[in-house]
Amino acid sequence: MTKTINIEQVSFEIILHAGNARSSAMEALQVVKQGDYKQADDKMEEAESELHKAHQTQTSLLQKEATGEGATPSVLLIHAQDHLMTAMTLKDMAKEMIDLYKEIRGGKE
Repeated sequence: MTKTINIEQVSFEIILHAGNARSSAMEALQVVKQGDYKQADDKMEEAESELHKAHQTQTSLLQKEATGEGATPSVLLIHAQDHLMTAMTLKDMAKEMIDLYKEIRGGKE
């Protein structure tokens, strides 16, 4: 017997982790402006960890789809995917900006 996919639960889990990742990346940008490179790096690690969790949830959904156990996508799932992609983009841009801050300031705290 296969477990039924709860699209709402999966969607909210993706939104939760993507939102946490986005928040951590934004916090990293705030602290790097103050010259706190260590805390910025820590926040970016948090963002990466949260994105990994969101991606794991997404991957499990894709695997179920591939085995024929998928469910009909909803607007909520599409919204969750949008959150995930936005968070991933923000994390990548924050990383680049942090690297620029370090380069411009000589990597000194």
